[in-house]
Amino acid sequence: MALLIILITCLVIIFAASQTCQTPDDFVAASSPGHIIIGGLFAIHEKMLSSEDYPRRPEIQKCVGFEISNFLQTLAMIHSIEMINNSTLLSGIKLGYEIYDTCTDVTVAMAAALRFLSKFNCSGEIVEFKCDSSSYMPRVKAVVGAGYSEITMAVSRMLNLQLIPQVSYESTAEILSDKIRFPSFLRTVPSDFYQTKAMVQLIQKSGWNWVGIITTDDDYGRLALNTFTAQTAASNVCIAFKEVLPAFLSDNTIEVRINQALEKIIAETQVNVIVVFLSQFHVFSLFSKAIERNINKIWIASDNWSTAIKITTIPNVKRIGKVVGFTFRRGNMSSFHSFLQNLHMFPRDNNKPLNEYAMLLAACAYAKDSDLSQCISNYSQGTLAYKANEDIERNFSLRNDFLWDYTEPGLVHSIQLAVFALGYAIRDLCQARDCLNPNAFQPWELLDVLKNVTFTDGGSSFHFDAHGDLNTGYDVVLWKEINGHMSITKMARYDLKNDVFIVTDQETKNEFRNLKQIQSKCSKECLPGQMKKTTKSQHICCYECTNCPENHYSNQTDMDHCLLCNNETHWAPVRSTMCFEKEVEYLNWNDSLAILLLALSLLGIAFVLAIGIIFTRNLNTPVVKSSGGLTVCYVILFCHFLNFASTGFFIGEPQNFTCKTRQTLFGVSFTLCISCILMKSLKILLAFSFDPKLQKFLKCLYKPIPIVFTCTGIQVVICTLWLIFAAPAVEENVSLPRVIILECEEGSILAFGTMLGYIAILAFICFVFAFKGRKLPENYNEAKFITFGMLIYFIAWITFIPVYTTTFGKYLPAVEIIVILISNYGILCCTFFPKCYVILCKQETNTKSAFLKMIYSYSSHCASSLAVSHVSLDSANSNVTTTSRSSGGKSAAWQKRKDFQASAFACICRENATCVSDALPRKRTLSI
Repeated sequence: MALLIILITCLVIIFAASQTCQTPDDFVAASSPGHIIIGGLFAIHEKMLSSEDYPRRPEIQKCVGFEISNFLQTLAMIHSIEMINNSTLLSGIKLGYEIYDTCTDVTVAMAAALRFLSKFNCSGEIVEFKCDSSSYMPRVKAVVGAGYSEITMAVSRMLNLQLIPQVSYESTAEILSDKIRFPSFLRTVPSDFYQTKAMVQLIQKSGWNWVGIITTDDDYGRLALNTFTAQTAASNVCIAFKEVLPAFLSDNTIEVRINQALEKIIAETQVNVIVVFLSQFHVFSLFSKAIERNINKIWIASDNWSTAIKITTIPNVKRIGKVVGFTFRRGNMSSFHSFLQNLHMFPRDNNKPLNEYAMLLAACAYAKDSDLSQCISNYSQGTLAYKANEDIERNFSLRNDFLWDYTEPGLVHSIQLAVFALGYAIRDLCQARDCLNPNAFQPWELLDVLKNVTFTDGGSSFHFDAHGDLNTGYDVVLWKEINGHMSITKMARYDLKNDVFIVTDQETKNEFRNLKQIQSKCSKECLPGQMKKTTKSQHICCYECTNCPENHYSNQTDMDHCLLCNNETHWAPVRSTMCFEKEVEYLNWNDSLAILLLALSLLGIAFVLAIGIIFTRNLNTPVVKSSGGLTVCYVILFCHFLNFASTGFFIGEPQNFTCKTRQTLFGVSFTLCISCILMKSLKILLAFSFDPKLQKFLKCLYKPIPIVFTCTGIQVVICTLWLIFAAPAVEENVSLPRVIILECEEGSILAFGTMLGYIAILAFICFVFAFKGRKLPENYNEAKFITFGMLIYFIAWITFIPVYTTTFGKYLPAVEIIVILISNYGILCCTFFPKCYVILCKQETNTKSAFLKMIYSYSSHCASSLAVSHVSLDSANSNVTTTSRSSGGKSAAWQKRKDFQASAFACICRENATCVSDALPRKRTLSI
């Protein structure tokens, strides 16, 4: 057996030089005759064999590196055509094929495209150029392939000359959906737009935002990179690095570029997720070197290599980390499985890949099943001679199960759909034509039908969209180690229309959760209550976390900004994850300050009641009579009672009624109180005034009832207008950060100020009148105490203005209560407490005789003062007379002296009690 292996190896080397392309037919990999020929393009070998940096002669180079998975794709196309031929779909019409090996090289694929374009049934390989090719009949009616987008685009531009339908099973570049540039191109797979969208969705779902990407330097790689970059930018996912590898393995710099990419991956320690848009050949080289460097990451695989068995069999491949990939939807594989089981019975005439595979199996007959792929790869690095014998046949039949393990179901299904689409389109076209004649229709006619064809496979219906795409969706796969071998398992299904992952079982849900545990972020995620603050980096994913300020919150991780609470109803502390409802505050009855103020008000009411009782019991005493009588005292005490009671309307939850009542009640009652005191001050001044002119004026002015009604009435009018046009009302003060203050909004500051100002004017007039009589008899000197009361009122309310304007919050009503209490207590104490003191403690002075005696004493004191003044005036009169005579006229001082003498005489006359009794009316004397 070993001798046979050595012999086969020698034959490979000996016949390697003989495998040159002598004729175009030598260029064909596999072919079969038929009425209608369909072309096929597959990368059966991974690269071109060349000993020089660049070709020096225009010839087709040798292909090396037999790819089992791509060979299986070729078999899938052959099998699908055989299925159609063995069915009744085309009713006697046989499909033939010409399959070419592109060797993963654009130049080789272009050579195949020229063969496709060559004139049908011509003795020579001729490609005719015509301005109108409508009647031109090329060699093939349609082309299946190629797999790689770079090759597909180049071939498609050539096939567009004859509008030969090209149906790709794997090319996913988004640009191929452009029907202006690629009018004859269709595909049975979604474009990379959907694949990149699904990748970004997976990245977001897993909580990653800092990823790397590796692509190839060709149309496929660049377009995938651009599409992925646009998708990530729209989804707040950042690309940490972009590595671009040479498109072809024959490039001498590929080893260097792969090493550079790995160095970048190692340097970016925070990047744990890498998106890879590469071919299987690139990924094989990349992973082989990544394993040597112990690089462990999450690799997101494109459909190009997500199910590549060749890569899963790399030794120690589990050390690279996890691989999550996207692959095309799979279909029913039972028929293809049977085909592979009986592959040894399939004729190998005109099928070079199948012969090569048989020889490679013979060369690797000694290898174990697990090492068979690597053995084939090693032996296929040179061109093999196609020589068959019994040993080869025997080994070929014994190992046909090996191919099933390398089958990629998604790609096989896509190839089947491509062939079936052509088969159904040919059926529709041939219903009215004799397609046994190869000239029955032109390729461009088939293209028109193909674009609108609807066909079925496995019970599912398919059709191409306006872009020529067949959006079948994706399967999400995960590479898992099972029993020591890397297996590819389906995690979920991606729905293109709804942009969601459909997970069917709990195990796959757990796999998604496990992905979320892996971190791949430039910055640590910001917790709820924080927001992202971008740094100087150009990436929005690199940021710092700052706490949300007061009245702002964030309830999710990695929020770009904190949300603002509704300041009117809610608040939030620093670094809050939610808003809290503001507490409603007002001067509550349970508040300690409110209780204190209420107690003082009740105490004042108690004083009012006590004073009323005292005055009622001492109704006929001089002190009570001198106070204006019981009626006036009751009115004043009732006003004090209302003032104390009005403070209760400032406490408790504000209502519209209480807001309107409290200011009106206080304003009217206090005005009535001041009006009564003003009337008393005027009466006292009238009683003890000895100036005839002033006395005459005061007699005319002194009208008690009109004064009280007029002064109070003006205040009533002010309050009424206030309530009508701008009444106080309840208002929610939301300017504080954490509470809502229920307060009474005064409605009109002007009206409020007018009300207080009017009271202040009355108080000032009262103060002036009382100040005039401050030197009256001491025991009954009410004017002096009224003066003190008014001073207390002024001090309280002058202090109130700045305090009221600067105080804020629920204690604002307390300020007004305090001022009301101070002014009310001040006037109450100064007006009634001295009289109560006399009534209770100085009863001997509260008699008529004591009163008359006090009057007499006051009059005597007044007379003595006037006597002294008279002597002084006489002296002054002498001087004035002398001066006046010398000047020859009267002076103004003379008249003044005469008037003053008259007043002095009147005062002297009042020195004795009899004179006083006669001079003053009886009623007036008793009322003092």
